[in-house]
Amino acid sequence: MLLQRWVTLTSIVFPAILMAASAGTSVESRATVQQESKSDTSQSALEKELAEELGLNPQQGTQDERKEPAISAATLAARRSFFQNMNPNISVVGSVFGNATSFDGVERNIDLGMEESEFAFQAVVDPFAKADFFVTFVKEQEAALNPGADAAAEEEEEEGGFNPELEEAYITFLSLPLSTQLKAGKFRSKFGKINETHPHAYNFIGVPQVYGNFFGGEGLGDEGVGLNWLLPNKRFFQELQIQVTSGPAENASFTRAENNRLLYLAHLKNFFDLNDNTTLELGITGLTGPNNAAGDATNMLAADLTVKWRPLQDRNQSIEWTSEFLLSNRETGRADINSLGFYSHLRYQFAPRWFVGGLFDYSEYPKYSDVHHLAYSGILQFLVTEFEKAELQVKYNNGNFFDSFAEVKLRAVFVIGAHGAHQY
Repeated sequence: MLLQRWVTLTSIVFPAILMAASAGTSVESRATVQQESKSDTSQSALEKELAEELGLNPQQGTQDERKEPAISAATLAARRSFFQNMNPNISVVGSVFGNATSFDGVERNIDLGMEESEFAFQAVVDPFAKADFFVTFVKEQEAALNPGADAAAEEEEEEGGFNPELEEAYITFLSLPLSTQLKAGKFRSKFGKINETHPHAYNFIGVPQVYGNFFGGEGLGDEGVGLNWLLPNKRFFQELQIQVTSGPAENASFTRAENNRLLYLAHLKNFFDLNDNTTLELGITGLTGPNNAAGDATNMLAADLTVKWRPLQDRNQSIEWTSEFLLSNRETGRADINSLGFYSHLRYQFAPRWFVGGLFDYSEYPKYSDVHHLAYSGILQFLVTEFEKAELQVKYNNGNFFDSFAEVKLRAVFVIGAHGAHQY
């Protein structure tokens, strides 16, 4: 009897358990199917939204075809361009040097190595502005000749290491009223012809003595704002730049004063087409700012002249002549110091990638007008491509506070990535 009841109970309960399990499985399966359906719907909506942003028309077809559409080359190019435009142009400039000198005031008369590495990040912020960042790693070398240098301070500087420096970081607002543009941040000042250009792009090795003696080896750079105005002149190109900056932290001519005094600069550029093959550029610069904490000022007036000849019939020949002149007046609280400096550089292209040039240099010092540095240089350049160049320079130095000496310099400059063009 007990066995019969157990068999009856089993025959009733066991099918019920199977039915319940089957019902649960069906509910779970339906939930899974619904979830997958929602995922497919969300994915389809996301693909449609992305296609609309890219300006594409998704192909029509079955559900399987819509999940894996046939992508054309134009579609891939459009997608690649869309995402690449979100990244800045990145480039790296390397400069390798070799140097031999007869000057006895250095520890090594023969030296070679990596001179500088520059990392550039440049991009359009939006239709109204663009941004530029330049980070450099510069090798500390022995100080240049300076009659007023503190020898003890120079010995404390570490030589041979690479020091990172934010060379430039600024934004430029492109479309302002009256054909103007505004620059804000840290930038190379618009002084003379070559100061805005980075040293690796010079047509000679190193800065001219007038730049090195008055502004330092990297030229004049500062933090502030600058207004660029394209003057409404129909006869020739004319551009006025006005810059107000805080004053450089380290400079032979200026300092960052503590009494809220700023550095003011104005540069007028005049550009003429003399004929189809020749152009002439004349620039005038005025600069004033504090040179000590007491409020004494240094006032400068400079002029630059550049003539370029390149015949349209023969693009393998060209002549370029650039000269700059600087006059400085330095207030000291006693007698003012008036000093000057200038250089003249001539370069001739005699073959598709070959250039030969000469550089004449003369400079006094902003604190010492009774001493000077005179130099003559011969330069040979080979431009392998627009991404690589090799240079040889022989330089003879003379002055009234050191013994004359000669030096030979070699430099190779190379670029990887998208590096923007320098000023014309």
